[in-house]
Amino acid sequence: MSHSNAIGASTRSLHADDALNLVTDVAPPMHLSTTFRYSNDPTQLVPAADATPADYDPTSHIYSRMSAPNPTRFEAILSSLIHGQVISYSSGLSALHGALTLLNPRRISVGDGYHGCHGVIALFTRLTGLQKLPLDCSSDQLEKGDVILLETPVNPQGTAFDIASYAAKAHARGAYLIVDSTFAPPGLQEPFQFGADIIMHSGTKYFGGHSDMLCGVLATNRDDWAAQLKTDRLFIGTVMGSMEGWLGVRSLRTLEIRVQRQSENAARLISWLDTALHAPNPAPDSDEAAVQAVLGEVLHASLQKVEGDWLKKQMPNGFGPVFSIIMKEMRFARELPSKLRFFQHATSLGGVETLIEWRTMTDQTVDRRLLRISIGLENWEDLKADMARAFRELAK
Repeated sequence: MSHSNAIGASTRSLHADDALNLVTDVAPPMHLSTTFRYSNDPTQLVPAADATPADYDPTSHIYSRMSAPNPTRFEAILSSLIHGQVISYSSGLSALHGALTLLNPRRISVGDGYHGCHGVIALFTRLTGLQKLPLDCSSDQLEKGDVILLETPVNPQGTAFDIASYAAKAHARGAYLIVDSTFAPPGLQEPFQFGADIIMHSGTKYFGGHSDMLCGVLATNRDDWAAQLKTDRLFIGTVMGSMEGWLGVRSLRTLEIRVQRQSENAARLISWLDTALHAPNPAPDSDEAAVQAVLGEVLHASLQKVEGDWLKKQMPNGFGPVFSIIMKEMRFARELPSKLRFFQHATSLGGVETLIEWRTMTDQTVDRRLLRISIGLENWEDLKADMARAFRELAK
């Protein structure tokens, strides 16, 4: 059976790159070479000026800024999982840079979201005069070729937006929709199904999954865009390294099972927090009383009140492993991480370990009472007990 006919995402994670496996190694070898020998058969040599897309062979490489074995295998697996042509980059922000270089919009409609994306937009504003519009701008402010950049679920809150409605808004004006789906990798959200033109991921997060690689990803279903993105990447030089490609292949093998477990852990912990926060008349010495003494709000897509059923359709298998909590006082937010044993106080997300970040450490725009939490693979009851104990200490 071809991997393209496989039903399960885990099957495709393990076999979508089988055609690129030219050795007997079960685990893919790591290729560190930056340059590769041409064929010894003169009849197989095709000058660059004469080459066509039909001449492209994913098992043959020339120079690692063009392609290399490990990133190529990584892209092959992700293309199967995302259901589009994947182009990998050195980071999530270089992926956004690639998308904006391709589309070259005059206006971009964008929400608050990840502050790094606004840094890339500011760079384009300086170079091209790109105008930034709010995400909820009226549709008549958009023109042909403009872009809506929709991050959903959004960083750092973990709440979601209706992809289909933003796709309709963009396409009615001849604009394009880029969906940053970093917080909801394949299996949790499929943006192409709801009208996205380009899907973007910071692959550093769930595609890497072990807090040890930088990577960005774009996916498109347009052959001309994929070809141009690869050409642009060749000259901008924002390629994924061979080491990162090797780490990415390793990580994608377990993507589905990791994200499934992390999402389930998060759902249970969020449910416990929300129930404790709204428990009526808690006993003075209870966990619920401690939670209510220090915690103000829990933010996550699973707790959103929305009109219609779009959220369940968009995320039918869970609402993601990242959420935020807003403490009642800034000092509680500053002190909570130091009182936790299983939550590591660090930025980023998507790794196998649970992280918590006092978000103001890296993002100047957020409420200083906000903490972002990325749930890992630990036993959720251990995480619950750890958090309950920490809340009790803060409540004292």
